[in-house]
Amino acid sequence: MPNDTGPNFQQNASRALDDQQLRKNFKFAMGNFILKRKQIFSDESETEQLRQIGNTIKQRALSQLPQLLERLEQNCSRNGIRVHWAETTAEANQQVLRIMNANEANRLVKGKSMVSEEMGLNEFLQERKIEVVETDLGEFIIQLNDEKPSHIIVPAIHKNKQQIADIFHQKLPDTPYTEDVEELNAIARRTLRQKFYRAQVGLSGVNFAVAETGTLCLVENEGNGRMSTTVPPIHIAVMGLEKVVERLADIPPMLRLLTGSATGQLITTYVNMITSPRKPGEKDGPKEVHLIILDNGRSAILSDPQLRQTLQCIRCGTCLNHCPVYTRIGGHAYGFVYPGPIGKILNPQIEGLKKAGELATASSLCEACAEVCPVKIPIPQLLRRLRNESYTSEHLATVKDGGCKKNLMETIAWKGWEIINTHPQINAIGNKIMSRLGARLPRIGPLKQWTRYRTAPKLAPKSLHQLVDEEGIRHE
Repeated sequence: MPNDTGPNFQQNASRALDDQQLRKNFKFAMGNFILKRKQIFSDESETEQLRQIGNTIKQRALSQLPQLLERLEQNCSRNGIRVHWAETTAEANQQVLRIMNANEANRLVKGKSMVSEEMGLNEFLQERKIEVVETDLGEFIIQLNDEKPSHIIVPAIHKNKQQIADIFHQKLPDTPYTEDVEELNAIARRTLRQKFYRAQVGLSGVNFAVAETGTLCLVENEGNGRMSTTVPPIHIAVMGLEKVVERLADIPPMLRLLTGSATGQLITTYVNMITSPRKPGEKDGPKEVHLIILDNGRSAILSDPQLRQTLQCIRCGTCLNHCPVYTRIGGHAYGFVYPGPIGKILNPQIEGLKKAGELATASSLCEACAEVCPVKIPIPQLLRRLRNESYTSEHLATVKDGGCKKNLMETIAWKGWEIINTHPQINAIGNKIMSRLGARLPRIGPLKQWTRYRTAPKLAPKSLHQLVDEEGIRHE
């Protein structure tokens, strides 16, 4: 589901760069994230070992993903969790609607879930007169302001306290303007508490799903996730199929990596391990638990040995925090649900290169994202691969809309380059022409764009071969 800014990245980025308040907000927030991560991962050797463990766990899970998903379904069903499969986001939305209709429910509270954003679930349910309330504080703020998340972990990172105070004052009836952070939190708490009590269904994401035990693991800091999954009588969890891990023993190192990378904590305030609905004699918990497992292009990504590394992502957001592009333009500029470096490799594969391929070029390839990724996704390598896929022959492409940028003029240009560089006589003639005309080439097309921010190279009047010949040096 695209952000309100739409998928035109260049226009969105220019608009964001002109927004001085946005730049100021991000500069403050990103500095804190980077500092906290450094403090929690202060031992480089230990951190590298932990990242390698995380990489191994995810690669092992992906290598046997179909089997693990079947095992997860079996164990969840044995525990009393009802499992549903969705090939597309439309199917996933319909399954949520069917569960709500079966329980005559028209009020839903949501914990944080990027998959539900991918589904466009809020808009889908609201169009059908169902009340949907985001209960994560950041999500609650931007929902009030009719916006999309700007960050995977901190949805309202683009807002400062003055802007949040104004949103509460304008959007919540009888709410006085205040910039006191504790008072703003209290206002949100009072508002959401009533929503929890009245909700008939609670929805959450899933950080990890354990195939061995049929357990859903959710991490959070606010308690809203626990309220969403225990107070309403029905709990629906939605997850991408890549969230499964093999064993319960895989969870501790993955939690260590996730929480340290995401928020700079040793552990989050709440770690929820959900294995079944409420059992006889238990005083709380939902009567029904449903798990919806979404594909939405992930199977195609899994089928490619290199690109499947995209599915290792644990949605920690640390690649965003260290990206020089994201930290200057924010998440909305990307025009899709997943921003930053992970969005640059995930969106083009899900949405297609024709629609989202431009994101793969929105990188300096500085490799900062790869250096901090807790599961060692080689994002710069995957960006290069996606760029190549945009220009490859259509029948050789493995990504949706592969070859969409290939055109006749470029094909002719590369063929000419091949001829010039494989025929010495033609090469010599070409060098003479360029040495005389190169400095006066018209700045048009791609060359004009390239020289807009760079100094055009000046070609030497003589080639290296000519200089060597003049010196009487023998060469072959």
